[in-house]
Amino acid sequence: MPDPAIDPATFQSLEALGERLPDILASPKDAGRLDLIVVRPDAGLREMPDRIAVNGPEGLPGDHWIRGSGYVNEDGSGDVNASVCIMMSACIRAIAGDDLATWAPAGDNLFIDMDLTPANMPPGTRFAIGSAEFVVTEMPHNGCQQFIDRYGRDACLFVNTGAGKEHRLRGVYARVITDGDIAVGDSVRKLS
Repeated sequence: MPDPAIDPATFQSLEALGERLPDILASPKDAGRLDLIVVRPDAGLREMPDRIAVNGPEGLPGDHWIRGSGYVNEDGSGDVNASVCIMMSACIRAIAGDDLATWAPAGDNLFIDMDLTPANMPPGTRFAIGSAEFVVTEMPHNGCQQFIDRYGRDACLFVNTGAGKEHRLRGVYARVITDGDIAVGDSVRKLS
């Protein structure tokens, strides 16, 4: 069982998280900011580089998705349509607080201050960070037992049910369509 990412005494209740929903949904629509980059070299391990060169075949080089840690192809390799996991900064902040180190265990690669709801960023939406371009894929991104262990049952219910599911608060999967460099603090620009 993974260690909690935050003190279990500070796990947010479903009611408290629901009260934060308006703030989460007020995230920027067309132009945001990259707040955190996370590379997962293996299960449970996290690296938080300030910058990284991303590419189509690997997503974030060194990340374990490529070895089939999530969605897998018939040959056991990772599905490129799930190569980059992204979560809204406002949502993880509501769950885990302001300390970026407590965000990394969520299991996402990029945390961005931008609206990732289906109404704003449906599958097929192209966006840029730094000199790289990405596209949102149709792969569903859901909370799991590890998310419960790290942030509490109510946090997982918040992102996986009701308004959380409707607004895709657990986040999205994307893939790199134009190789490039990204860095913490870069603007995130919706392209289409």
